[in-house]
Amino acid sequence: MSTFHRYGFAWVTGGFFVVSLIGHWLFGWFAYVNEQHSLNAPISVGEYFVQMGRDTLENWQSEFLQLLWQVAGLALLLHIGSPQSKEGDDRVEAKIDAILMAVDPKHGSDAIRKIDESYEGRQTDTVRAERLAREAEGHASRSGTRRNYTS
Repeated sequence: MSTFHRYGFAWVTGGFFVVSLIGHWLFGWFAYVNEQHSLNAPISVGEYFVQMGRDTLENWQSEFLQLLWQVAGLALLLHIGSPQSKEGDDRVEAKIDAILMAVDPKHGSDAIRKIDESYEGRQTDTVRAERLAREAEGHASRSGTRRNYTS
């Protein structure tokens, strides 16, 4: 796969950025020249660069940096595992543990323990999973639908 296809979104985003930056500075030049003519002031490229640099940084500060923080900050908080990002993971992990215990109660707790040991720092509520598996097994045996999925 080519670099363009692999990073297509980044290339398109970069293209939009370059086109918008060139357009901003180009139309800024036209506005600067018109303003200088209306004031009967000389046109100075140095003054134009200072003014446009200031305007560009003001735009980036108010728009780009805010968006960057929202995206990067959210990604960082999800990566380090803020309490808000763990809620869904803990629930899914508990459900998977319960399914594993319901399918294979004999080997399920050993499998969960091995997985927990290999992913150090991640916690699994095995007590809760075992309780849920027993409840599911009891429900299945009462309804007569218990199947043996182990070989």
